[in-house]
Amino acid sequence: MKKNRIETRFLNVLTDFGFHRIFGTESSKSILINFLNEIIKEEGLITEIEYLPTRQQGFSERERKAVFDIFCTNEKGEYFIVEMQKAKQKHFRDRSLFYTSLPIRKQSPRGKWDFNLKAVYLVAILDFVLFNEFKEDRNYVIEHVSLMRERTKTIFSKKLKFVFVELPKFTKTENELKTNFDKWLFSLKNMHLLEKRPQIVQGEIFEELFQIAETDNLTDEEMRTYKKSVLEYRDVQDSILLSREEALEEGRKTGLQEANITFIRKCFQKNIPIEDIVFLTGFSKDNILQYSN
Repeated sequence: MKKNRIETRFLNVLTDFGFHRIFGTESSKSILINFLNEIIKEEGLITEIEYLPTRQQGFSERERKAVFDIFCTNEKGEYFIVEMQKAKQKHFRDRSLFYTSLPIRKQSPRGKWDFNLKAVYLVAILDFVLFNEFKEDRNYVIEHVSLMRERTKTIFSKKLKFVFVELPKFTKTENELKTNFDKWLFSLKNMHLLEKRPQIVQGEIFEELFQIAETDNLTDEEMRTYKKSVLEYRDVQDSILLSREEALEEGRKTGLQEANITFIRKCFQKNIPIEDIVFLTGFSKDNILQYSN
């Protein structure tokens, strides 16, 4: 019997270990190809991929480095950066631009100006909401971003494309799954919570996906690495939850304070004695007097 087992049957894809095992190994190429073709939605985009070194750097040693989760190229020489992001970052959009700039710069021909760039795609799987500027944003799980002409709203170039998948926005239950896109997102978000592959999640690629995600297939060394990855993931989630609770508490306190200030000012307008305001609010006399004007 193998040691160091874990309580879930399938890997958590949002851990570093789980994400790399499912998408980033030679044995999982077909899974990554199917996923990218499903998410990017360009006919005939990928039939074969080659994994590239994930550590990328500018032209000199002093320039900033970047480490991608997955970096690969297809049979046409186009580049794909696949990122899994567990926590929201303040400048994640800028980081996305920086990441895509590296494979673009690597293509610059030396000694000539005959540019013919290969396309660069960034696919980011996010465990947070990135787009919430508009009310309708809540209805869109996947966001495609391209270079556009503002006046004509037409594509300026097809050589740079961003695809953002916001998992928290995906709320479909097992019975609501209809498309392969639905099945992919449901699997990514919920796989580690399942005891078996859902009946509706059928197809050769999903059989392969769930098979490679079986925790019983891990060696003892892999299991130790995965457990560490799970702990790191939980630490991130706990930090996010704590930050949210602190923000809510601060918001509650701020709201109460503003309500009390409004109440104090109305009391002064009604010429209510300050001793009564002290009794009603619990504030000191000095605190109350600063809102008397």
